[in-house]
Amino acid sequence: MSVSTPRSDDSRPLDAGGRVSRGAGAGGAGAGGAGAGAGPKVPAADQTLAILSHLAAQRGPVPAATIAHALGVPRSTVYHLLAVMQERGFVVHLPEERRYGLGVAAFELSSGFSRQQPLARLGRPLVASLVDRLGESGHLAVLHGRDVLYLVEERAPRRPSLVTDVGVRLPAHLTATGRAMLAELPPAQLRALYPDRAAFAWRHPSPDTDAAEWSYGRLKRVLAEAREHGWAGEHGEVTPGLASVGVAVVDHLGWPAAAIAITYPDDAEPALRDRVVPAVHEAAATLSRRIGGTR
Repeated sequence: MSVSTPRSDDSRPLDAGGRVSRGAGAGGAGAGGAGAGAGPKVPAADQTLAILSHLAAQRGPVPAATIAHALGVPRSTVYHLLAVMQERGFVVHLPEERRYGLGVAAFELSSGFSRQQPLARLGRPLVASLVDRLGESGHLAVLHGRDVLYLVEERAPRRPSLVTDVGVRLPAHLTATGRAMLAELPPAQLRALYPDRAAFAWRHPSPDTDAAEWSYGRLKRVLAEAREHGWAGEHGEVTPGLASVGVAVVDHLGWPAAAIAITYPDDAEPALRDRVVPAVHEAAATLSRRIGGTR
């Protein structure tokens, strides 16, 4: 892939990494000047990561000038760094649109994240601790399209086996973990996942109405209730006789990266749920913080 020559609106010279050269311009500081040690020790690396994070947060490719303005970085520096990232495959340039977006190498980083399963590694001890405290089974899942995919499952002693084994997929709108994550999605994203009634799979009739009667309107009501309470629940819709409470784990963009849930007998005393809800909230918030989340 060819790299176009970056434009510059900053007359100060830059080095190969896209940094303003030391001593360049009136504000420059020499190696032993007053500016030494101030700010990031490797500004080019810091600015590169800031650009990648900014691109990842956008709905589509954006102009370099927009990146520069959003990050407060000289436009010349942004062009230099984009050129290097383009050469390495982390950024793709759309010349007709004069915009930049994430490249294949950035996607490969995401794939590496999935392969290393940091969510499972970080979440497993939290779920295990929940199970020990509450005496009920727990699990951690991620959203995959209209399904949830279970990454962690911890069964409490003398409790029945669950269908939520590691690697199992279930319809998100029927599960506590799925509802907790769906409640965090923007309306447009939610509608794209559920464009019509055919998008709603089902397993068992629910206590109050046939699960086959799911609609987008019903889903919105269920998710509104989850947002109001701060947690999502389900009663017998995955496995008759069992209920679950789930709380979303959000990342640094406020996106639902995962959800943690506890499953218990549907006829349990209300006091048990009163213990489950704050405990699951605490575990989800801890995992969110561990992945740099906003909660």
